[in-house]
Amino acid sequence: MEDGLVAAMRAALARAADVHGTTSPNPPVGCAVLDASGQVVGVGGTQPPGGPHAEVMALRAAGERAKGGTAVVTLEPCAHHGRTPPCTDALLAAGVARVVYAVGDPNPVAAGGAEVLAAAGVRVEGGLLAEEAQRGALRAWLHRQRTGRPHVTWKYAASLDGRVAAADGTSRWISSATSRAEVHDLRTRIDAIVVGRGTVLADDPALTARDASGALLDRQPLRVVVGTGDLPPAAKVLDDTAPTLHLRTRDPREVLAALDERGAVDVLLEGGPTLAGAFAEAGAVDRVLAYIAPVLLGGGPVALGASGVSTITEAHRMVVEQVTMCGPDVRVSAVPAAEQ
Repeated sequence: MEDGLVAAMRAALARAADVHGTTSPNPPVGCAVLDASGQVVGVGGTQPPGGPHAEVMALRAAGERAKGGTAVVTLEPCAHHGRTPPCTDALLAAGVARVVYAVGDPNPVAAGGAEVLAAAGVRVEGGLLAEEAQRGALRAWLHRQRTGRPHVTWKYAASLDGRVAAADGTSRWISSATSRAEVHDLRTRIDAIVVGRGTVLADDPALTARDASGALLDRQPLRVVVGTGDLPPAAKVLDDTAPTLHLRTRDPREVLAALDERGAVDVLLEGGPTLAGAFAEAGAVDRVLAYIAPVLLGGGPVALGASGVSTITEAHRMVVEQVTMCGPDVRVSAVPAAEQ
C-alpha cells in the first residue's frame, strides 16, 4: 500500500504539472484517489479560478469507489470557503478514510484542513514527497505565500565561456532548438515574462510562446517591458498576439509590486545582463535556469551585469538543485543558498 501511495503522489504531481500556469492566483494542485484496495480510481487537477479544486476533480472521477479509500494530494486540503466550498467538505462527503498530502498549506486563510479531517475521524498524514512537490508546480505559489511577492526565475542561454552574445551582438542561436522549445513550453506555464527596454530596442523580441513551426501556443504570458523611455510603435511586443505592460521604472521591487497587484505569481526574467544584475542585487532572483551550449565565443557580453558584488565574499551564492541535458545543451537549475 505504501508503494502505491508514492505512485499515487507521483500521479498527483504530474497532474499538478499539467495544470501549472492555468490556476493563478490559486495553487496548481494535483490529487489522486485510491479505492479501499489501494487502486487509483481518480486523478484530478485544480481548474482555472472559480472552478473545482483538485480533490473535487479526483473525487468526481472516482465516484462511489472513493468511499473507504485514500486521497493523495500535493497540498494540504483547504478548509475555507472561497469561490468554491472547502475541499475538506468534499472529502468527508465522499467517505474517504485517509488523506495523505505532500506540503502543508502556508496560507493562514485556507490552512487547517488536516485538523478538520482528523477531527472528523479521517487518518491524515503529511510530508510524502514534500521536496519534489516544493520544487515542482507549487514552487512559485509557495514562494508567494512565504514572501508576499511573485517568484522570479531568471532564464538565460550562454556559451561555455559565459557569453550571451558574440562580440558583434548576435545571439541567435546560442542554445539548441530543443532548449528553445522547452523555454517556449515554460512560457505557457508562467504568468509574466520580463525584459528591459534595451532588449526590445536591440532584439525586438516577440516574447510569445510558440511551437516549432512558429505558431502561437494556446496560453500566452503577460509581456512586461521595464524602462523609462518610450517603445518603438512597431515593436513586436506591442502587437495583439499577447497582452503587454510597459513599466516606466528600473526598480525590481516596483516591478514585482506592480505584477503582484495584477495577480502574477510566477515570473520569468529574460532580460539582458543589466536587468538581470539589478534583480540579483535586489535579492529578487529566486531561481536561475541556465542553458549552457557547447559553444566558445571568446568575446561579447556576459550573462550577468553589475549586481552589487565587488569582492568574492559578496558573491550571490547558489545551490545547484538539478543538472540535466537538454539536447546538446546542459540545463542547470539553481536557487539561492539562503533558501536551502
